[in-house]
Amino acid sequence: MFTKNKRGKFSLKGIGIKKPEGVAGSSVFAILVGLFVAFGGVLFGYDTGTIAGIITMRYWLDTFSTGYIDPKTGQLGITSSESSLIVSILSAGTLFGALFAAPVADWTGRRIALWISLCVFAFGVILQTASVDIPLFVAGRFFAGFGVGMVSMLVPLYQSETAPKWIRGAIVGAYQLAITIGLLLAAVIDNATKGLDNTGSYRIPIAVQFAWVLILGIGLIFLPETPRYLIKRGRHDKAAKSLGRLRRLEINDPHLIGELQEIESNYVHEQSLAKGSSYLQFLKWNTLGKRLLTGCCLQALQQLTGINFIFYYGTSFFAASGIKEPFVTSMITSSVNVFSTLPGLYLVEAWGRRRLLMFGALGMFACQMIVGSVGTAFPNGDNMAAQKALVAFVCIYIFFFASSWGPVGWIIPGEIFPLPVRAKGISMTTASNWLLNWAIAYSTPYLVNPGPGNANLQAKIFFVWGGCCLLCAVFVYSLIYETKGLSLEEVDELYESVGKAWKSTRWVPVEGYGKEWRGAGEGNGNGTGVVEGKKVTSAEHKEGAA
Repeated sequence: MFTKNKRGKFSLKGIGIKKPEGVAGSSVFAILVGLFVAFGGVLFGYDTGTIAGIITMRYWLDTFSTGYIDPKTGQLGITSSESSLIVSILSAGTLFGALFAAPVADWTGRRIALWISLCVFAFGVILQTASVDIPLFVAGRFFAGFGVGMVSMLVPLYQSETAPKWIRGAIVGAYQLAITIGLLLAAVIDNATKGLDNTGSYRIPIAVQFAWVLILGIGLIFLPETPRYLIKRGRHDKAAKSLGRLRRLEINDPHLIGELQEIESNYVHEQSLAKGSSYLQFLKWNTLGKRLLTGCCLQALQQLTGINFIFYYGTSFFAASGIKEPFVTSMITSSVNVFSTLPGLYLVEAWGRRRLLMFGALGMFACQMIVGSVGTAFPNGDNMAAQKALVAFVCIYIFFFASSWGPVGWIIPGEIFPLPVRAKGISMTTASNWLLNWAIAYSTPYLVNPGPGNANLQAKIFFVWGGCCLLCAVFVYSLIYETKGLSLEEVDELYESVGKAWKSTRWVPVEGYGKEWRGAGEGNGNGTGVVEGKKVTSAEHKEGAA
């Protein structure tokens, strides 16, 4: 059922993922730690998803409306500008939170920084729960977003620095699974409270978020700091204890000592190249610019697939399309999102990052063309077959996203940056995600809704997302390096050795730090190797790869 690929790592032919032979200790604790920290994605997903239902609740509209009368219903409502502000302000907060998280993570540690993010998030939830008008509600959304932004940067960072390399993709991908679970919980709870004729209709969905804070906050007490952060701070004894706890090995075990030496040696090497860990290093260090461009474009394009159009405005869009139960439809799409993420956690280790992203981009493009065509041909919702087709292909589109760009969009940024600047690199890539998230959340009502000053695209918006998915496919081929099965230190060697992303699938590391490139054959570990049957030096290989 398992076979070795070019890199000597085990890939999937049946089902399940197996620890490679020769890996010492137990990976169970490290996997459980990574999966628990992924719970931070529930905060992200729930807070993102709950607003779509809240701003359509009758009691909330009657309470928070500033007097605007919705021409469709003849009842109190909110304007496009108010809707844009309420939805998008979360993303504005997350943008600043993601950038703020980097210095905090480098100063206090990854674990303490996560606690700080939870405190900021809880403050935002308090403001939203207490609010009875738009200004206080918006302020609460901003602070909650600031906390979510910190979490969205810190969770993949923590997971990447603690997970075993052979299953790192699935562990970090579990963060996206938690996001989808949060979105589903938001849809379910919104549906359960939407009919209440009191403040509980919106305060219950908001206040539920305190439970997520308590669960993650209590669990963090028992989790270790990441060994790579401790190495970065010069705390070698604590790093050994942390890694021993994660790998279930004694601190004098040769395998543990070897892994620690590789981490430390690589860090020293990276420091000698970078000569510091400031933001300026992204301009000075040759491969860092490419890595930053890759991470930022990946996160931005993840948003430009249009997925958050469904989860921010899906309820409103389905209602405008004539679908009778838009809340129920949102629950269906959220459920599809959860279950479609599961195969992605297998495929990211079975197929690799490049192939899975390409699969997702082309699949989403096809579905969006169909949704846009059906929605444009039958705009009034008076054709039952067209309504069913629209919902069906939205669900298939969500499957392609959730099994590919959803998890992999968070996996790759956590893998590609060297330790001296890893927190800063991940924070900037995450910030690019939230910048596009904000832009889409703010502009969508103006692009989609009818009325003066609006573009009234309605279902035509899916043609825009489809075009972006074609751009995604070009980006994957040109810039995404294959990092499946590599340690974080080996990923650094990959970027230093291979000049073109499409050649990265043939790269195989020689065991141990400081070993150079070898192709499909055997290297001797002293700076030479075999590439496609020809003996070359590492310098010759790099020249050819560039």
